[in-house]
Amino acid sequence: MPNIAHTYYPQSGFLVVLGAGESGVGAAVLAKDKGFEVFVSDKGAIAEYYKTTLLQEGIAFEELLHSEERILQAALVVKSPGIPEKAPLVKALKASGIPVISEIEFAAQYTDSKLYCITGSNGKSTTTMLTYYMLQKEGVNVGLAGNIGKSFAWQVARKEYDVYVLEISSFMLDDMYHFRADIAVILNITPDHLDRYDYRLENYVASKFRIVRNQTEADYFIYCLDDEETAKALSLYDTKAIHLPFSQKEMVRQGAYVDEHKNIVINISNKEIFAMNIEELSLQGKHNVYNNMASGLIGKAMELRNKTMMESMSSYVNIEHRLEHVACIGGVNYINDSKATNVNSVWYALESFSPDIILIIGGVDKGNDYEMLRDLVKAKVKAIVCIGKDTTRIHESFEDDTDVIVNSSSMQEAVEIASHLSKKGDTVLLSPACASFDWFKNYEERGDKFKEAVMAL
Repeated sequence: MPNIAHTYYPQSGFLVVLGAGESGVGAAVLAKDKGFEVFVSDKGAIAEYYKTTLLQEGIAFEELLHSEERILQAALVVKSPGIPEKAPLVKALKASGIPVISEIEFAAQYTDSKLYCITGSNGKSTTTMLTYYMLQKEGVNVGLAGNIGKSFAWQVARKEYDVYVLEISSFMLDDMYHFRADIAVILNITPDHLDRYDYRLENYVASKFRIVRNQTEADYFIYCLDDEETAKALSLYDTKAIHLPFSQKEMVRQGAYVDEHKNIVINISNKEIFAMNIEELSLQGKHNVYNNMASGLIGKAMELRNKTMMESMSSYVNIEHRLEHVACIGGVNYINDSKATNVNSVWYALESFSPDIILIIGGVDKGNDYEMLRDLVKAKVKAIVCIGKDTTRIHESFEDDTDVIVNSSSMQEAVEIASHLSKKGDTVLLSPACASFDWFKNYEERGDKFKEAVMAL
């Protein structure tokens, strides 16, 4: 049975896709294949690769504007997650009664595959990739999509997988209504993207919990019992799914926990118990124990062999730009954590390394509260090098907690300053806590520039 009943949305007619990135172009290809008349509209310039794809597929498009009169003729609109609900065009569409949905919601109508969906403020990519790696090792015919890899809609159109592992952001969830996750995972909830949620944490929490909507008694809901916001919200968002909590603080009857011997223990009714010592994990650090527990619960719910799970957890190599070891130069380790775009990610990064750390931080501040970092900065950080256009709040937050805080005018200069401030045994850590859009196109470019600067030392 498809994950969305086909009657919820029009199945033919004029379909508009807003945004011509990976998800938008994928949605356009699927819509074309399903017989819609498709029009893609992007207010910005469309990248050459996507423009070529649209031309090859014979899909009409426009760039650098939205032709509102034409767009308001749509029977259905698939919106890029980057376009906020408050955008005047989105408001006009909704006022006209035109359904506006996400690429994930649209594509799920057309697949009977199992959907394993992972969200959270931090650890999404690592947990998604580890789960995908584990399923591949078991020989499962599995696709990887969502916030990572090739568009879900494109894969539904042109590939055939039995299972999809989907990294799902809150922005995607905001435009999902009838979608059903066979397995839904909430890793953690910490303040992030609050500018999109009227600076109200409860709105962001509500967005994350949309992932459990429409789940049935046959589905699984995996969540972190130690995460304060998740635990508080459990009673507010009911789901019929089987609950599988994971915790490093307490033993759970059904789910995952760490025992007194530092073993991850995974226990699901009627399935073989799994146990593995945390020192055997390829990804170290407290946060990665959580990520492994979440992936392990998915694996155990799917009845993967313990041998496959153990081999996967002990051999997986982390994704680029997430606590990525770049080089050791003069006894100093250089770590690229450019994907850390919020304060909680930086907390995890600082928790993963020993003193002394030279922290490179800054960028577009999304309303960050740096208070949660103060104890770790005091204990572990010997110097802070600021990047980005607005460094005032970083200075104000940490001026009493570390000996050195300096600004830089480029990533190259930031790395050079950090290298001068470091000595053998230190760690230079790029973990920005901020978006990258002031100096860079995205966090990938920021991480690449960091790596280039390190290798030029």
